[in-house]
Amino acid sequence: MDAQRFRTPRGLDQLRTMASIRGQNQTMAVMMHLYRLHTTMWTEGVWEVVYARNSRAKFIVSDEPVTFFNRRIFPNEVGYPGSIELDRVGTRTLFPLALESCLIITHVQLIRNPWGNPLTLRANPRAYDNTLVMTSGTHFGRELEDTEVLRINWIMKRRATRYIAAAEKDWLYPERELSAADWASLDNDWFLFPHLWKIPFTGGVVAGYRDGSSYARDEYGRRRNHPSYQDKKLHDQEWHSHLRARKEWALKRLGKSVAHVDDHDRTDDVGDKLMNKYLESLSPGDTDVSVL
Repeated sequence: MDAQRFRTPRGLDQLRTMASIRGQNQTMAVMMHLYRLHTTMWTEGVWEVVYARNSRAKFIVSDEPVTFFNRRIFPNEVGYPGSIELDRVGTRTLFPLALESCLIITHVQLIRNPWGNPLTLRANPRAYDNTLVMTSGTHFGRELEDTEVLRINWIMKRRATRYIAAAEKDWLYPERELSAADWASLDNDWFLFPHLWKIPFTGGVVAGYRDGSSYARDEYGRRRNHPSYQDKKLHDQEWHSHLRARKEWALKRLGKSVAHVDDHDRTDDVGDKLMNKYLESLSPGDTDVSVL
């Protein structure tokens, strides 16, 4: 993914700016060393593959195939070749994999508190650090509606440098069918979020090895010797906002297609049951999550 992001005119110019170089050969040499710049934070995010199998429009591609979206970072405000942006809490990664599938990666910190400032630095933003991921936690199976596919295509188009491509010409103009294409409100219905009831609220991971050594990181990749390792105050704050966010998400996504996860620990089944139980408990007209 990082290779695809940097092997573009914009990506190469970004590397030239970061490394203060000009020649093409030097740029390619720098890319070989730096192209995994985003991998650590991507790995620590929540991954979901969404589908457009039931949508009239399918996903387009652009000359920025791995695209960042932050509702507070407007395309016309980002000077070429742009900044990294992934270190911001509200930045999502969108990567169309095929005509009918797209990968969305969301920071855990945004999932736990969707109301936070999208421009705030993510907890422990960094690159080139070892980290662990459970691939069974990848969300899959959610079918996007027409307007949701169009909104992703609109993001891809607005963030493109010069070129976009599609299997059908009409898909190149998503703005023609969108009733509102306001950047800040594109995700007001939280369609870019994964299934919030199926994301474990963990405090990190600990692994032991046969030689007696161990590996420990909290949910933001901080080591035991980090001063904010397993920050209890932040953890408690996020627990309360996470519970509220799940309820808000259930109301916003009511009646929509939902994602699934590998059910080796019954997370998938339990998540759906808890959400449905919550929705069934509501009285007609209940929409104010703050008082539920």
